[in-house]
Amino acid sequence: MTLIRPTAETADASGPARRPAAGRAVALLVLVAVAALIPLFGPRPALDGTGEAAAPGVGGVALLRAALFAALCVPVGELFAARLARLVPGAPLEHAPRSWAPSAAAVGFVAALGLASVVATGNLLPHHLSDMDVGGLYQSRDGKLALLEVNAFLAAGLCALSRRPAAQVWPLAAVVLAEALRAHPAPEHGPLVGSGLTLVHVTCAALWTGGLLHVLRMLRTWRASSEAEAAEPTETAETAVSADAAGAALLGLYARVAAVLFAALTATGAWSALRRMPPGTVLDQLTATSYGRTLLAKLVLVAAVAVLALLARLRLRRAADRLSACVPARAEVVALGLVVAVSGLLTALPLPIRWS
Repeated sequence: MTLIRPTAETADASGPARRPAAGRAVALLVLVAVAALIPLFGPRPALDGTGEAAAPGVGGVALLRAALFAALCVPVGELFAARLARLVPGAPLEHAPRSWAPSAAAVGFVAALGLASVVATGNLLPHHLSDMDVGGLYQSRDGKLALLEVNAFLAAGLCALSRRPAAQVWPLAAVVLAEALRAHPAPEHGPLVGSGLTLVHVTCAALWTGGLLHVLRMLRTWRASSEAEAAEPTETAETAVSADAAGAALLGLYARVAAVLFAALTATGAWSALRRMPPGTVLDQLTATSYGRTLLAKLVLVAAVAVLALLARLRLRRAADRLSACVPARAEVVALGLVVAVSGLLTALPLPIRWS
């Protein structure tokens, strides 16, 4: 019979090696969080000393956009991770974690509705219902895109509760498209190029963040289910071992796809930044503008995420227990959550663009 857990000697041998690795991951995460504190506190520290004026209610808009991005990542990640799991031989697909897609759609609907109310008030936070011109939403580009996001999240929630939850991919794609178009208005130089870059960037970010979150949830559910089955008198301990093997295979498959997603994110992010900040002014704007400061914090966080992802990949290849890669992967999810928060703030701050 195969053992479910390693023996005491093995645990003692691997324990000291794991604790320092986990400690380094936590220390790295703390340092990165400290580096990102200024923009995460809100727009005021980022704007301090720049001479820029933020639009009224920018803090609320940043919070709503962060919630919208998070609500987009969760269902996209569930669909993506479920697709990967079907490619793993012997994966216990009958044991799946409870879907968070309906709750995420509700959060996204409320966030999109809040952003639509801001647009209906002339890009100001409404204080009374009479402040909003709901009919005017149909007469402006931003208003139509805001309504599209509201309806898309509503449709995604209905699809998530239906017998075919995979159908929510279409309304979620509409949200991504609306965000790409919203971020690059027609007066901008080359708006189609900018929208294309944002479309790829947001899609890859949602797949990476939401996919890793759901993969970790699936691994936890598979292990818990396999241990429960192994405890039954009619079952063998090999059930838990096979579930662990399938979990390691799924995490490895995700890691290979995530490498491609990271490359696409880096390329589109760098291109988008250079379009907003000409190469000769990048260094100055990274410290002298609110957008540049927040972008710098985001870059630090993404770099930390890349390090954590590398640590997880090394454990998948070299560690005796391949599922020990979940330790840096969990820290990676937390760091990605901070990236989402910073991204929400980044979209609300004034752009340092001077188009020629």
